[in-house]
Amino acid sequence: MFDGIAKIERVVAADDLDELNHVNNVVYMRWMEQAAREGSAMAGWPTERYFKEAHGVWVVRKHWIEYLRDCRLGDTVEIYTWVQEFHFSMSLRRYAMKVNGKLCCVAATEWVYIDLKTRRASELPQALVSCFQIIPNDDPRLKALGISRPIRYLPAAMRAGQD
Repeated sequence: MFDGIAKIERVVAADDLDELNHVNNVVYMRWMEQAAREGSAMAGWPTERYFKEAHGVWVVRKHWIEYLRDCRLGDTVEIYTWVQEFHFSMSLRRYAMKVNGKLCCVAATEWVYIDLKTRRASELPQALVSCFQIIPNDDPRLKALGISRPIRYLPAAMRAGQD
């Protein structure tokens, strides 16, 4: 059974490198999207199911990325992702990437769930929400995996009561 923290691996290829011979920032974003899709599928929601049953899809509103160390050709990058919070029509999805056992990147994406017909934000269907396990920032499994790290970004919808 899926425990809410997805892990995928990617091996750095020559096409992933920039002129400094380390992974280009756009590649990290591609890996984040791939991890989000795979994590959703592990929770029972592959892309096709959104179109067939939910009639809505996730779109990115904001990304936040902190690069900690570079990744180079041939490195195997472990990419972890989990949902930290749902709020009406949004999801805060977190990511942590490790290379050679050390964090190389932490990130977050604010995803907004939109209705396919109206193309506007839509309340999350309960059938969708109930399939995902929320992993709070202080979940001990994150620490055990060596990926516990606070983010310096907080989505606007979650800041409402903190100003």
